[in-house]
This record gives sequence, structure tokens and C-alpha cells, in this order.
Amino acid sequence: MKNLAVFDLDGTLAESKSAITSEMSSLLEGLLGVVKVAVISGGGWPQFESQLLANLSGSNLEGLSLLPTCGTQFYQFDKKWVKLYSEDLTQDERDRIKSALEKGVVEAGFQVEQTWGDIIEDRGSQITMSALGQEAPLSAKESWDPDFKKRTAIVDIVQKIIPEFAIRMGGTTSIDVTKPGIDKAFGIEKLHKILDIKLDEMIFFGDALFPGGNDYAVFEAGVDSVRVRDPEETSRNIQTMIACLK
Repeated sequence: MKNLAVFDLDGTLAESKSAITSEMSSLLEGLLGVVKVAVISGGGWPQFESQLLANLSGSNLEGLSLLPTCGTQFYQFDKKWVKLYSEDLTQDERDRIKSALEKGVVEAGFQVEQTWGDIIEDRGSQITMSALGQEAPLSAKESWDPDFKKRTAIVDIVQKIIPEFAIRMGGTTSIDVTKPGIDKAFGIEKLHKILDIKLDEMIFFGDALFPGGNDYAVFEAGVDSVRVRDPEETSRNIQTMIACLK
């Protein structure tokens, strides 16, 4: 019996940097009526607010847990959203990570001529590099690194420069860097302790469930995991869950 359904955000519940659809909103609200739900993503809290919360009706939010920046932060609803913890990086750590990411792109030879918005975003507990910029159109992002080879090369270089940090790929063009041992598995352990739900009572859905992907740590932690190709496939899985749990 599964008592908690955990989802990635970008590429799983929504297209990259886009709001969830009205259909997905209805499905999530239906799912919250039968089981607890958590969303854990490399995105920061503002991304959760714009992509997810702005499009939910507000019903059953007590059963929803939100873990931005790969689980380095945890929010629960108690009349308002309350932050339970945040594993913030120091300023020196942030500066070293940003420098390493910039060097990694240059050494790998994957600088791009056209970008949209900031390339590197400081999310407090995580530094994220989006190769084409934070506001790049989905069509450009999907065609830039479909086989993950470019980001794999960048990650290999960056890991040698700052071996003391955890570095993983997420979304379509992004690379996430956190403190060592702080990843989505860390967030899963927090869900286990805070919600008092065992790992075998959880099920996880994500699009980056491959070695080096920022969802893979959940699978390695021992949680039953389902790799989805896109939000449409996630929708079908949620429909099945609702039918079965009812």
C-alpha cells in the first residue's frame, strides 16, 4: 500500500519552467483526496509558487509537502506555507561553485551564442546552471542536449574542480550543485522522518531517473520509482493511482 506519491516538477508534472495544466491541477487535487503528495524538484521556491501553487485550488493542501532545490528545503502548509528547514550554502561556497560551473562550460567547449536570462541562478541552498538561460524557450532547450552528452562532459569537469560538492543534471539543460550528501535522497529521508512514512510506502515519479540525473538518488535510496517521459505520461499514472486507491 502506497501512502505517499512523490513527484519531480519540470518534465514530470509540467513542461520545463511552465505552469501545470488545468488537467494536471485537477488530477493532483483528486490524488490529494486519497493519498499524501510531495513534490521535490531542483527548482527554487518561486518556481514552485508560479508553476504549481498558483494553479491549485487550495483544497487538501495539508496533505501536500514541497521540497524545492532537490530537497535542500522543505515546506508544509499550516494556514500558510511554512519552511521547516533550508540547507543554505555559505557565500564562499556559492562563489566557488559559480566559478567552477563557468570554467566547466568553457573547458567542455559548449558556450552558446544566444541565451535567455541568467545562466547561473543562486537558489540559496543550491546553485543551478541553465545552459541556455533561465528563460529559454522549451523548443531550444529540448534540442540542445537530448542525449545528455554535453552536460555529462561539463559535470565531469566541474566535479574535478569542486569534488566536495554534489553535482547532478536536471530538467533539459540544467546542472544542480548542492552540499555533499544533500540531494533528493536527502529529501526523501526528511519525508520519511517528518511524515512518519516508510520508504516502501512511497512511490516516486520523475523524468531524470538515470545515472547522473537528479532523480536517480531517489531510486538509489530504495523508493519504488517510475521514469516518465513527460507530463502526459505522469497524468496517466496519476489516473491509475486514483482509481486503484479509491
